[in-house]
Amino acid sequence: MQDNIQEMYRKARKAFKEVEFWPQEKVDEMVCAVGWEWQKDETARALARLAVDESGIGVYEDKLAKVKSKTRGSLWDFRGVKTCGVVEEDKKKGLRILAKPMGVIANVVPCTNPESTICALGLGILKTRNAMIVSPHPRTQGCSYLTVEYGRKALKKVGAPVDLMQCIKHTSKEKTSELMRNCDFAIATGGAALVKVVYAAGKPCHTVGAGNVVSIVDETADLPAAAHKIVQSKVANNSASCSSENAVAIEASIYDEMITALKSEGGYLCNTEEREQLRKTMWPDGKTLNRDVVGKSVLYIAELAGIDVPQNTRFIMVLGQTPGPEDRFSGEKLCPVLTVWKWTDFSEMVERMKKMHKFSGEGHSASIHSENRERQLELAIKANVGRVNCNMPHGAANSGSWFSGNPFTDTLGCGTWAGNMTTDNINWRHFLNYTVLSVPIKEYIPSDEEIFGDYLKKWGGHNESEGSCFSGCRKTV
Repeated sequence: MQDNIQEMYRKARKAFKEVEFWPQEKVDEMVCAVGWEWQKDETARALARLAVDESGIGVYEDKLAKVKSKTRGSLWDFRGVKTCGVVEEDKKKGLRILAKPMGVIANVVPCTNPESTICALGLGILKTRNAMIVSPHPRTQGCSYLTVEYGRKALKKVGAPVDLMQCIKHTSKEKTSELMRNCDFAIATGGAALVKVVYAAGKPCHTVGAGNVVSIVDETADLPAAAHKIVQSKVANNSASCSSENAVAIEASIYDEMITALKSEGGYLCNTEEREQLRKTMWPDGKTLNRDVVGKSVLYIAELAGIDVPQNTRFIMVLGQTPGPEDRFSGEKLCPVLTVWKWTDFSEMVERMKKMHKFSGEGHSASIHSENRERQLELAIKANVGRVNCNMPHGAANSGSWFSGNPFTDTLGCGTWAGNMTTDNINWRHFLNYTVLSVPIKEYIPSDEEIFGDYLKKWGGHNESEGSCFSGCRKTV
């Protein structure tokens, strides 16, 4: 029977058991074979084309570049990394750390990145000797299925079990839930509603949260460069990425100059009437983002809203009014619409941004264009986000790029702020269990002074019992 989840799991488990104790060299050859197949021009073109055609979201050229960069970047991130056998040793403590795979991982992927999500996570899953069953989004199941088929082709070429990668062909919510219940671990890239579904499956998992990037610009920034970077990121893939800038917050002293710079990059600033037309188009019921604007071109959105913009317009700007649900423009938009804020007090702007994140995007990320290192650090300290990127096009830098040290991925943890287990960029590190092998070492019991020295110097004190508590505990044990 097609898409028999239990049968797919059985085959995946069998494939997993075959590679469970493979040596590093054999694992790396397998991973490289799949990576090579996915990043090939003809493969990337086929996947990017189908992703756009099925979803109606994004830009073909941007998707093509993303498939290649996420694949090659993921391989580069874990070059030379040991994921088999003993991966770490501390002779002083008598410890050896052994890496162990998890088993069969359910990979639930979104329609916004139906191919690159599989590439980035799939390589990490293989690198750690796990099997993967993909649950595609209903709108893009053909693209996700084709991505997995290319991966299976590469596995077969090097003699690896092809069932290390499988994909549900005719997806549904019921099949996705069944898959997560049957697998050993789950990773789901999607919105808040999906987080609840994943945790309801009752298996250990990694999930993600919504984005709502606010890019703060101050008077120390190179304004033309900042505008170019923000727009470069904003218009990529028609802003379908959760890492795309949703707002720009400009210091009052450079506000006019920065607006001019943004306009020179193709921005169109709505007047009050146009802003209201756009709001009604994007949130017809006043709360839910219109699915028909997600990842669509700016000219399409402008026509839909009845706004007459120049043909060379690349994105639309609106003025922000109130941070929070009263102003939907203060949240995530997933389309080429950028909200503009003005500020005079940096700390106040950070607090305003935090209010926006409470409404939408808490835990995800924030951006700043400034040469003031104290402000960069203040933002990082105060913002409840997993990532803060400075002086870079945020969308590209956030999930890994050749000019950013963030790990390559399509899956961004947003921590407990968003109901996630981690704030990390999800990659190979998150698909391993570890066993600690411990051997005896020379016993050493530290004195009170070594442990409490600074405290005792300031506050005084003594042990009421003879000797330290540690000697007594040792005797008891």
